Amino acid sequence: MHDPVRVGVIGCGNIFSRYATGMSRFPGLELVAVADADPVRAQAAAAESGAVACTVDGLLGRTDVDVVVNITPPAAHAVVSEQVLAAGKHLYVEKPLAATTAAARAALAEASRRGLLFGAAPDTFLGSAGQTARAAIDGGVIGEPVGATAFVTHSQAETWHPDPAFLFRPGGGPALDMGPYYLSALVNCLGPVSAVYGTSRIGAPHRTVTAPGRLVDRIDVSVPTHTAATVTFANGVLATVMLSFDVWDHHLPFIEIYGTEGTLSLPNPNHYDGPVLLRRHGDPQWSELPPAVPPLARPGSDDQLMRGIGVADLAAALREARPHHATAGLAFHVLDALEAIAVSADTGAPVQLTTTCERPEPVDGTYGAEALNTLEVHP
Repeated sequence: MHDPVRVGVIGCGNIFSRYATGMSRFPGLELVAVADADPVRAQAAAAESGAVACTVDGLLGRTDVDVVVNITPPAAHAVVSEQVLAAGKHLYVEKPLAATTAAARAALAEASRRGLLFGAAPDTFLGSAGQTARAAIDGGVIGEPVGATAFVTHSQAETWHPDPAFLFRPGGGPALDMGPYYLSALVNCLGPVSAVYGTSRIGAPHRTVTAPGRLVDRIDVSVPTHTAATVTFANGVLATVMLSFDVWDHHLPFIEIYGTEGTLSLPNPNHYDGPVLLRRHGDPQWSELPPAVPPLARPGSDDQLMRGIGVADLAAALREARPHHATAGLAFHVLDALEAIAVSADTGAPVQLTTTCERPEPVDGTYGAEALNTLEVHP
């Protein structure tokens, strides 16, 4: 048994608790230090988690921090990531990888130059739903994949987030906020994207915030909040993708994948687990596939919002040289595809992607527990 991988977190805002609680499920991880630009938030996070509160520089200077988790606001992701890598720490960053691909390139280059592991959210495709769909496709259950649909509908952040302004400014919007979950799920199942064609618009130009404890009452919207796109994958699959903060009510699926012999219906890719449904041509009804790997938590429970498996995935790769799944390379390709959709919407022309990525390897059904216990979850 190896010693736990020691983790520091930079960014103690709204999703800190999801990471702190989520990482505590993995005995191979130990949260030792937290930091935030606001020292009051850092102290509150330290009291909640039992870690030590630090300044950012103080955390980066600690010799007992192996991996830093960057959950700062999206506009700060690239700058903080570069600081972490320059300090010689392995890194895991919340989605999106950066506000733009240009901002992300320096961090990718720094990680490569220093030989550091660089992981990135989303990690939800590592859960039982993503792995079950992947196994079904690889096993030929729906024949050859032909098409797909993915619908990002309103998360209604105005009703629950105390300060959702960043979601309606550059670096935000439904494409960069929720798009990474959906495109990462599709890349996991289908492989990299080759081209996109998109259109977009701003829906309501102002948003009223009604969340309890809100820090703002009204937001002026400066990024598109409704985007429609055709996404072509390198294997020829064509996906219809909608990314919207203007669809409040609907009967749409989350993700469906259509093959020559049947259809898969996937649950919310913002969650790790949930039913993956199959209906082969001629079947009288849908059937639920058995999970390819054990669920992390009960589908539909609040535990589905806990984070941490991506950090544990990086730790397993670090300690045991196991496959690294939620990589910055995958996140960069997904960001490039989402950015290309925005470029296409602005220019009115399709965009051929110049990036690609390795399709993540399937997850070991034991989550590597026999080697490091890193991905074994406490009940």
